[in-house]
Amino acid sequence: MAAPLQAQGLLRDADLEYGLKQLAAPILSAAGLSPSRVKILVVNDSSLNAFVVSNDAIYLHYGLINRMETAAMLQAVISHEAAHIANGHLTRRLTNLANTRTASGLGLALAAVAAAAGAGSAAGGIALGTQSSAQARFFKHTRAEEASADQSGIRFMKSAGVDPQGMMDVLEIFRGQEVLAVTRQDPYLRSHPLSRDRVRAVEGFVSAYGNITAANPDHAYWFDRVKGKLSAYTRSPKWTLRRLKESPYQDVRLLREAVAEHRQSRTKQALRAIDSAIALRPNDPFLHDQRGQILIETRNFQAAVAAYGRAVQLAPNDALVLSGYGRSLLAAGDIRNARQALEKARSIDFRDGVMLRDLSVAYAKSDQIGMASLVTAERYALSGRMKDAKIHAERALGLLPTGAASWQRAQDVLIAAERAEKKRR
Repeated sequence: MAAPLQAQGLLRDADLEYGLKQLAAPILSAAGLSPSRVKILVVNDSSLNAFVVSNDAIYLHYGLINRMETAAMLQAVISHEAAHIANGHLTRRLTNLANTRTASGLGLALAAVAAAAGAGSAAGGIALGTQSSAQARFFKHTRAEEASADQSGIRFMKSAGVDPQGMMDVLEIFRGQEVLAVTRQDPYLRSHPLSRDRVRAVEGFVSAYGNITAANPDHAYWFDRVKGKLSAYTRSPKWTLRRLKESPYQDVRLLREAVAEHRQSRTKQALRAIDSAIALRPNDPFLHDQRGQILIETRNFQAAVAAYGRAVQLAPNDALVLSGYGRSLLAAGDIRNARQALEKARSIDFRDGVMLRDLSVAYAKSDQIGMASLVTAERYALSGRMKDAKIHAERALGLLPTGAASWQRAQDVLIAAERAEKKRR
C-alpha cells in the first residue's frame, strides 16, 4: 500500500525552500502557474528523482539537487515537472485514481492529507513513495507525456530566460541507463522513461529554441546557496570544510562553514561563521533563522528567541521561520506567544510535522487538550499513521465544541481514518 512521503521525510528548511522558489518562480510563471501556490519541496532521499503528485507542489530528492551542476540543470527538472502540471497529466491521473481499485492505497494517502488540511480535495500537496505497483503506475509517465513535458518545459525555460541546454545536460546524466536492469536504474528514469528518440527530440527542441548565453546572476547565486547548504547538511562536515573555496560567494562559504561546524558540535566556530555571514547580509532573514537553529539546538533558548525574532521581523509570513520562532518560544517557556506563532505557521503551510508537534505541545501546556488532540491527529494523518490519527481524532471530537471549525477538522481526519480502515479489510 502506498505511504505518504512524510514517512520517508521532507527536508524542511526556510533558506532552502526560499532559494528553490527564486529558481522556480520564472519557470512557474512562464508555465502559467502561481509561484506563490506551487511549492518546491525537498525529499530526504539521496537517489536521483523528481515528481509531482498534486497541483501545488513539486518534489525533488536531495540527491538529484546535489548532482546538478548548474542552475539551468536544476531549473530544467523543475520546468519538466511544472509541464506535467500545466499540461494536465496529473489531473487526469487523479481523476482515474478515483475509480481505480488497484490504486486504492494511493487514493487513501491523498485523502488523508486532504483531511489533515481541512480541504475538500486531494490537492494537499503530500507526495508518496514508489514501492507498490499502484504507485509505480501512478508515477510512471507515458512516452507521449514525456515528449509533451520536454517540449513545454524547454519553452518555459526559454520564456523565463533560462538556457534550454540545461534540459539536455540533465538527460546526459541518465543516458545509457535504459539498458540497465530496472533495479539498477535511478528512480527518475523508472518514472520518466528515456529513449534515443526522446533524446533526439530534446536535442531538436533545444536547437530550435536556441541557447541563452547570459545566465541570470541571481539564479547562479541561489543555485550555489541551495546546493551549498544542502550538501553541507547531507555530506560529511569534513567534506564540506575541504570544499568551502569552491563557492564564489563569501556569504555562502560562511553559511556552509557554520553548518559544518555546528554538525561537529563546535558552537563557537559555527556562531562566528554565521555572524560573519550576517554581517555581509544583515537583512537576510534566513541567516538569522540559521543562527536561531544553532542556538536552539545547543539549548541557548533566549538567544534563539532573539535570533528567530529578527528572522520573523524580516520574513513575517514565512511558515518555516515562524515555526522556528514558535519552537524557540516554547523552549523558553513563553507558551502564549509560541502558540500564536505556531498557529500562524500552520495557517500558511500545514506540511511541517515538527511544527504540528510543537503546536500540539503548546495547546497542551495551555490546557486546550481538545486542540492538542486535533493537531496530533492531523500530524499522524500527515505521516500516514491513520490508526493513531483515528484515536486522537475521536478524543478531539469528544472535547471540542460540536460543529465548530476545529470539530469539523477532527471529523475530516476521522472520516479519512475510517476509510483507511475499510481499505485494509
